[in-house]
Amino acid sequence: MIKSTVDPDCTGQFSALFLDYIHQKPEVSPFFNQYPTIGNFKKLMDGKKFKDSHRKVLLERLNFQYQGIKLSEVTHRQIQSLADSTTFTVTTGHQLNLFTGPLYFIYKIVSTINLADQLNQAYPEKHFVPVYWMATEDHDFDEICYFKLDGKKYQWKTNQNGAVGDFELDESFKAFFKNVVGFVPDFFKEAYQSSEKLSEAVRKYVHHLFGEKGLLIVDGNDAALKKIFVPVIQEDLFQHTPQVLADTQTKKLEELGYKSQIFPREINLFYMDQGIRERIEKSGTIYKVLNSEISFTEKELMELVETNPERFSPNVVLRPIYQEMILPNLAYLGGPAEVVYWLQLKGIFDHFEVPFPALMPRNFAVVLDGAIDRKIQKLGLSDEMLFQTVEEWKKNFISAYASMDIKLKHEKEALSLVFGEAGKTASVLEKSLGSAFEAAEVRALKILDQLGQKVRKAEERKWDIKIKQREAIFAYMNPGGSPQERVENFMRFYLEDQDFIPKLHELFDPFDFSYMILKPDHG
Repeated sequence: MIKSTVDPDCTGQFSALFLDYIHQKPEVSPFFNQYPTIGNFKKLMDGKKFKDSHRKVLLERLNFQYQGIKLSEVTHRQIQSLADSTTFTVTTGHQLNLFTGPLYFIYKIVSTINLADQLNQAYPEKHFVPVYWMATEDHDFDEICYFKLDGKKYQWKTNQNGAVGDFELDESFKAFFKNVVGFVPDFFKEAYQSSEKLSEAVRKYVHHLFGEKGLLIVDGNDAALKKIFVPVIQEDLFQHTPQVLADTQTKKLEELGYKSQIFPREINLFYMDQGIRERIEKSGTIYKVLNSEISFTEKELMELVETNPERFSPNVVLRPIYQEMILPNLAYLGGPAEVVYWLQLKGIFDHFEVPFPALMPRNFAVVLDGAIDRKIQKLGLSDEMLFQTVEEWKKNFISAYASMDIKLKHEKEALSLVFGEAGKTASVLEKSLGSAFEAAEVRALKILDQLGQKVRKAEERKWDIKIKQREAIFAYMNPGGSPQERVENFMRFYLEDQDFIPKLHELFDPFDFSYMILKPDHG
């Protein structure tokens, strides 16, 4: 593949706050720590004071979580390296999408691995480990229960509830799996068929794809790791400090004209147990678990936090600080919405004296195949023009190539001149005639506008083949109206070229926040 890039601004896919962040607008600087440049990672390392006791817990839990997976020397070495104070992590996170879900899941991880590689080259006296944070505690199954490939949707339907990582790959999954087993790669078959739970299968296939690149997979749904998080759990439940701090930061952003991405609650924790993950709300002196009969007094809840911290699951407001408390982490790589909501959270990090990581947009890309690339060449489209809507392109194209002026500009000017001169002459005879001619001119110009529309449609029919080509390009780049990377599964390209992911590793640069267009290499 050959890479070209465009400024993200021209794609129409990003919020004003995200664009202002990557373009380093001064007004955004109070909302983060260090801007992600290779040089600023020295400051991030100096500011990251990670306790040896936390390293010990992380090492023990990773060894436990990787039980059942045959570890290569690379993975074993990466896990053991976390015991060393000179080892740091760079992290991305994502839901447990079936068969990886949309393309950008792969893009996130490739960007993270490449960042670790660049940092290892730039700071050879340190060691940097790429991490994928599995969102096993997420409960929004509807967002992950399917994947799309070549325009077809494959969906798993189940009545299970609670944290999706604990979902069993039961008979309902086996029935779903029969519909895909004929075309999915063998490593997916092995991962799903040898696993009892969804989190287990995801760990296996991600490890297969990226383990040899040094990627470690962390599951935050872990009692020992949650113990480190207890001070934040307590303050959120009983003082509600995170909501106050996040609201303060959010208000400052809104005063600058930016829109909020997340909305903090008084309590930003879920109660989680087998088959249940529901919000906790305080009602008077009682803490209730919504959609259940479960409730606690304040004393009971305090005791539960101490004895079973794993029962408390952070929402989007607290998950980032949880991650940063249990990892020696320097950077978080996420999509545009993630980058924006992290900017709402720096006050929480400051309050708990947890260093705020570098916020790094993952790499963005659209992959073109040979047929689409040929259409683009025939139409003479520039990279920037690829992100125009079809209507916008059509308007410009027809205006440029029409056999006559579809706006009838010359005709309108001549008509206005005729009515203007005639109106002046007539108004000498009777003043009201001048107004009559002006009204007639307006009606006549409207008739010309209507004729101009007919001329445009005639020109469109004349250029029908080229317009259909442009529509095909747009549909390919935006299946179902959304950007390709948010819809297509990576198997769309992997099944044709098993070197697809290695090629991404070669082309992706984690410090380049441009939008990539990946074209076939016809050479």
